[in-house]
Amino acid sequence: MCNYKGMKLSRNELMEKLKIERQLEESHTMEIDYQSPIHNGFDYKKIDIVVPEPDCKWTIAEMEWGFIPEYWWTRKDVENHRRGFTDSKGVYHPQMTTLNAKGEDLLKPGKMYRDAALHRRCLFPATEFYEWRHIFPLGKKGQPLKTPVKYPYHIAVKNKEVFLIAGIWQTWTDRETGETVDTCANITTVANSIMAQVHNSKKRMPVILTEQLANEWISEGLSEQRITEIATFQLPSKEIDVYPIRKDFLTALDPSERFQYEGLSELVYEEEVV
Repeated sequence: MCNYKGMKLSRNELMEKLKIERQLEESHTMEIDYQSPIHNGFDYKKIDIVVPEPDCKWTIAEMEWGFIPEYWWTRKDVENHRRGFTDSKGVYHPQMTTLNAKGEDLLKPGKMYRDAALHRRCLFPATEFYEWRHIFPLGKKGQPLKTPVKYPYHIAVKNKEVFLIAGIWQTWTDRETGETVDTCANITTVANSIMAQVHNSKKRMPVILTEQLANEWISEGLSEQRITEIATFQLPSKEIDVYPIRKDFLTALDPSERFQYEGLSELVYEEEVV
């Protein structure tokens, strides 16, 4: 899934690029690290999110990346679910990641994301994101080994300094302390042909929207059918720029620097039926 995003622009630069005139007053906490070009979703920190205002203009708000459902009552509950835990009856509950929400499942009855998808849609701005390609090396007898070698890739949209990913958000309140925080998740869909080669373990990709779809996504009055249509939109492969990078890119001075691995096969841009 899409758990690592890049943002090379400051908030002021981002607002200028998106023609946003102001930010929400409460979005002055300075919790966002603009010195780091990569947002690691598993840090569960605040990031800049685009939300609509009543006059249909866009504005910037800070939200914690990692959607928190209302039935996680306390921060302790949140931490337990995010790392996995054993309850009082000795039953183990595996790690639950809510950084991403599947577009095709958003509106299914009983899904934690349904109400947010219907009423609280947002946009994740990014300048790039990162995924790993799994390659299974061959053993001495020519058989694929069970453990893959993982190669990281830098992914961006061609001719776009910043692009927008569909998202949803929700305000969560800690029943113990009264803490209130806005939380969010980005939407993913089935990978297009080039992303299926990169993210070949799960074959998913973020829902990267055109400007028209981005405006529609955060507008009011969308039918459930239209919400699902936009939430499963695939940006065509021909609009994606992707290349391998160093395995230590998370700590590199330039995480987007190209790197060529010996023996790593090239990706193939295939013709897609629209």
